[in-house]
Amino acid sequence: MSTPGRVVVVTGAGGPSGRAVIERLAARGDTVVAAGRSAGEGQVAVDLADTAAVTEFARRTVAGHGHVDGVIHLVGGWRGSKTFADTDLADWDFLHERLIRTLQNVTLAFEPALRASERGRFAIVSATGARRPTQGNAAYATAKAAAEAWTLALADALRDTPAAATILVVKALVNDEMRAAAPERRFPGFTDVADLATAVAGLWDRPAEEVNGARLDLTA
Repeated sequence: MSTPGRVVVVTGAGGPSGRAVIERLAARGDTVVAAGRSAGEGQVAVDLADTAAVTEFARRTVAGHGHVDGVIHLVGGWRGSKTFADTDLADWDFLHERLIRTLQNVTLAFEPALRASERGRFAIVSATGARRPTQGNAAYATAKAAAEAWTLALADALRDTPAAATILVVKALVNDEMRAAAPERRFPGFTDVADLATAVAGLWDRPAEEVNGARLDLTA
């Protein structure tokens, strides 16, 4: 069930997963504050790798709405190689900024608001590869594992509060555009963005102690 007046921030909102999550939350009656690298329709432009910019974004969001009851962090990105020896450390620099630094900035900025909420929820999307890295995914899997560790530290900070931080695990995400572009592919084990959105919305329907620090497997 939806909580009247719930305010949820969705970061990395411009992609298919962001759009699906926003649509699902809005359908429940939530007020969604969408943020991304560029201003789109109904989306705030914020450089999530810029600590000062994210801090100001959080301040303005709380001031404007009075409270924040959820942050869904969907900033993604992938870099990889064929073999371990082919790994380009420039890929690590890219992934560190996208998958780790943005997460750090967002969680540090919004943790007080989540703690103050009567039912605060935070979530990231991780990958099965974080626990089973392959040689060509060394940088990506390491970044995802670091993001998981950071989120678990946030979960520890939220213990004994009504808030929770959760890791949603997928093999990869798929959407209708991807299927239309490759109708011959079956995408085995992929999670549809609509199913991701349903899992996100469902976090508020479960007790904090049940989802705080949990890794919820969404693989099909």
